[in-house]
Amino acid sequence: MDKYLIINADDFGMCHSANVAVSELLKAGKISSGTIMAPCAWAKEAVDFAKENPELCVGVHLTTTNEWGGYRWRPLTGGKSLLDSEGYMHHESDEFEKAADLEETRAEVRAQIDHLKHLGLNPSHLDNHMGSLYGIETGRVEMAQLLITTAAEYGLPVRFPTKFTDAQFENDMLAIHIDKAMVEQFIASFAQLGQSLGVAMPDYLIPNDWAGPQNDSYENFREYVFALYASFEPGVTETYMHPAVESEELKTITGAWNRRVWEYKLLSDPKTHQYIKDCGIKMITYRDLAKMR
Repeated sequence: MDKYLIINADDFGMCHSANVAVSELLKAGKISSGTIMAPCAWAKEAVDFAKENPELCVGVHLTTTNEWGGYRWRPLTGGKSLLDSEGYMHHESDEFEKAADLEETRAEVRAQIDHLKHLGLNPSHLDNHMGSLYGIETGRVEMAQLLITTAAEYGLPVRFPTKFTDAQFENDMLAIHIDKAMVEQFIASFAQLGQSLGVAMPDYLIPNDWAGPQNDSYENFREYVFALYASFEPGVTETYMHPAVESEELKTITGAWNRRVWEYKLLSDPKTHQYIKDCGIKMITYRDLAKMR
């Protein structure tokens, strides 16, 4: 079996600095796709780019959490269970999972998709900010069912792995906090649900994480990512990054701004894409995945 790779840029529309980076990478063919955060202030700029470039894959980054301290956003529907004590989305996925009413979550998810479609987006696929709709922080697996059935309702592929590896369980970015045996059972059952509903999903979801020396320098980060890509199994693997250009705007939002700038630099580098080819990996998009599945 061949090796295929989808590289998605998350957080499109989160800020202007992200939009500049993601738009450039999409136009240059350096990434497979980007996904837009509907509740964020710069979402319309991202949709306008997608409308001007309909051949590119741009989807919806379903957003139910808001991790930043000073840069906050609210749900489109105003569902009370989706709000924290300050009136914004919950900071962390576990906080969201513990508080969120399922029907209010369903209404918010649909509202975000419908809002971006109203602005003119023809979405290529769905994914989820911070994994809050997987339910893997607290075991609320009904959230994953909501995600997959919504994808089926809109006829879209969705970011949800159908296979599970130790690398996924140990990945800090995926933040899996429930028992491994439960995770394996959970993934198998929802992979079967997706297949029964005709929803295209990748085999593996393995993003880069920052828990190690890769956080110390750009050179370490590049070496780490190259080793990660070389480890990918046959099948379709999705990985995601959060590229952004360096700016005062970005530095105001997050103290870890350099990570997003490093990701942008890495994805912009022709050597990265030559390395992917040298590993025998073929870059594809979610539209390609939909045809394959």
